[in-house]
Amino acid sequence: MPEPFSVFVLAAGLGERLRPVTSHIPKPLLPILGKPLLRILLEKIIPLNPSKIGMNLHYKSQDIADWITNSRFSKEVALFKENPILGTGGALKNAESFLSGNSNTFLVHNADILSEIDLERLIAAHQSSGNLVTLAVHDFPRFNNVLIDSQGFLKGIGRSPNDKTFFEKAVAFAGIAAYNSEFLEFLPGGVSSVVDAWLGATAAGCRIGTVDISGSYWNDIGTPSSYAAAVIYTLKTEGEMVYIHPSVKECGQAAMDGFVAIEEKSLLGKGVTIRNCITLPGSCLKRDMSFENCLIGPDFAVPLDEREILGVSGGDVTIPIGTGGSNRRYFRMRDGSRSAVIVYFDRDDPDFDRHISYTNFFLKYHIPVPTLLEQDPDTRKALLEDLGDLSLYSWLKCRRRTNEVELLYRKVIDIAVTIHTVLTEHITECALLQERVFDYDHLRWETNYFLERFVKGVRAFRIKNTSSLEEEFHRLATRVDVFPKTVIHRDFQSQNVLIAGGTPRLIDYQGARTGPPAYDLASLLWDPYCRIEGMMRTRLLRYYMEEMKKNVEQAFDEDTLMTSLLLCRLQRHMQALGAYGYLSQVKGKRFFLKHVEEGLRLLREDLAALEPEYPALYRLVQEL
Repeated sequence: MPEPFSVFVLAAGLGERLRPVTSHIPKPLLPILGKPLLRILLEKIIPLNPSKIGMNLHYKSQDIADWITNSRFSKEVALFKENPILGTGGALKNAESFLSGNSNTFLVHNADILSEIDLERLIAAHQSSGNLVTLAVHDFPRFNNVLIDSQGFLKGIGRSPNDKTFFEKAVAFAGIAAYNSEFLEFLPGGVSSVVDAWLGATAAGCRIGTVDISGSYWNDIGTPSSYAAAVIYTLKTEGEMVYIHPSVKECGQAAMDGFVAIEEKSLLGKGVTIRNCITLPGSCLKRDMSFENCLIGPDFAVPLDEREILGVSGGDVTIPIGTGGSNRRYFRMRDGSRSAVIVYFDRDDPDFDRHISYTNFFLKYHIPVPTLLEQDPDTRKALLEDLGDLSLYSWLKCRRRTNEVELLYRKVIDIAVTIHTVLTEHITECALLQERVFDYDHLRWETNYFLERFVKGVRAFRIKNTSSLEEEFHRLATRVDVFPKTVIHRDFQSQNVLIAGGTPRLIDYQGARTGPPAYDLASLLWDPYCRIEGMMRTRLLRYYMEEMKKNVEQAFDEDTLMTSLLLCRLQRHMQALGAYGYLSQVKGKRFFLKHVEEGLRLLREDLAALEPEYPALYRLVQEL
């Protein structure tokens, strides 16, 4: 840990480039998925154990002060109100006695910066450098005006003059810096700029160094577009497409697509359509209104550039889509009002051939999957119908009536029934699928996956009774393998069901196999992504069985289904937990870890009924 240090947050700015947004809410209180920027910053700073935290205020100072007072930070932040506003240098001079206290180092952080910069690294680098000031900098061409030499020391401020004899390169200041308290001597009283003081200090022979934080996420939230980009980036890092604040009671009658964030106390009328939109607190979207690529407030809607808010460079003709765990790369291509999805497969990925074959087979028997528009075996590329971005998982973010949710799940189950019956009857027409059997070897692969990727990987747990577990996994796989097999999707969960025009459509089906149909039911009705209330699950299970009775030639065996279902649930829960381990630790998609708790809960719940048969697995899961 660094030596003692204090922190000063610059939060007095007018936010003029963000108007009309800042006419309603000051920048430090702008919400990012329900959390004000200021809260995000303080939650990042406080674990570093600063000796004290100060903050200057001017514009809408009472709003910010009230928020601090009513937050858990009320006793940790000292406020310095300014009237008139004193500028970046004057703010520090005004707090000189505070910053010159029991620690020589203080960190200054702009309140409108959202970043993943390692602040502890910056402070430690400063304290070991002998610098008077250490600036966090990066290569950001639009803002590159900090001129530094080959050792990273400040040589001037400007827009890269032609004469480079006195500097090596131009970089951008990230709005974050570490200072020694002696720097305050270079600041005059009253209004001043900290930049002028930097130049004064270098002219006096003091060292102002830099730490390059290039590669770390950074966003200066100064415009509506940069704010929207920060919200969408946060959605992506959390593996989400849709955020709905818990206070929003009604949004189920609105149509959503793309990235959507509905903030506190927003109202969405019946028939509202939104795509790639953020609604600020207190927004009211009236009946049948339509918005695309907008930042919406109580009395305004600011249009946004889709490519800018999605972080797509200007020369790209496609937009990356998807937040899942696949190795495949998906892009949306637009041509006027028309759009399509391009999917690229790796050269050695056998799923390309399966995807083409399965798509044609599924569509022939009316399984709702995206239409295949074009294919190119040489480049391993396919062009698909664009079904939008709204998954069943995201659709359920809105509070909805129970009967509405159950009706949609019934439609999804209808698809499962057709897969388990009609496709199975005609499987000889799809050789690639017919040869893919969900058998003993694959079942054992899943349980090993669970042990390696989750138990040993995520939990770093040392297994003591390996032989007992192996014997139980052998018995489990043997039992599941003997149940009757149909075509199954195999990953039949809420994120693989898209809702297009209110109708469910399947994606990510290239992993389909022939296996016990109960595995699909386990994936859908015992889904860690979306918990289904117990009575509804019972009704849906009954609905599946009744529909199967109508669609199979022989008598449908309910007892076999129910016996296989509990065992398939064990398999599926372990597969899901193994996947979360692999995707988070190997693929770096840490957001999957948030589903671990529910996955473990489901596994514990189902094992409770099978403890006598699988005691070693039961004990292992209890210890986890």
